[in-house]
Amino acid sequence: MHADSWALKAKKLGYRSRAVFKLEEILNKLNRKKSFKNVLDLGSAPGGWSQYISVNFPDSNIIAIDILDMKPIEKVTFIKDSVENIENIDAVKTNKGRFDLVISDIAPNLTGIRTVDDENILELNLLSVNIAEKYLKDQNATVVIKTFQNNNLKSLRKHMELFFKIVQTYKPAASKNKSAETYLYGAR
Repeated sequence: MHADSWALKAKKLGYRSRAVFKLEEILNKLNRKKSFKNVLDLGSAPGGWSQYISVNFPDSNIIAIDILDMKPIEKVTFIKDSVENIENIDAVKTNKGRFDLVISDIAPNLTGIRTVDDENILELNLLSVNIAEKYLKDQNATVVIKTFQNNNLKSLRKHMELFFKIVQTYKPAASKNKSAETYLYGAR
């Protein structure tokens, strides 16, 4: 498989993945270029989003969680565990209510069976939203999650609207045109 221009740009700039440009565009578009003191990265491997935050917001305290291995990143605390186990992760529990930004690029392994895949996607998205609701600060806090265009997107947005003043759907230029992936942004 050949690398596209976004992947080549990421490699040239020393980033782990092309996903950094998705997060960068979302944060820029939504004018969220402020400093983030505490950041929680859910489903962090291979680490592109954590790397982007550590480079562009060097004063941030970043905690990254994934069930997959992730090579170390300076100024990032990586915890190999499931986000479903977040209540038992001390580094996260001690910062409950202190996170300025929760980012989730998490996605399930796809089976190819649309109804099963859509439910698995929704389950992880709801988990990400609920974690953000619980762990973000009460004001001036942001969540960005990856999801997919499917029949559950509308109900996922409605769920987010219970917890966030602003909820927007966004498709960054770095997302492949044929991809069903899209991103939800929530702000308090």
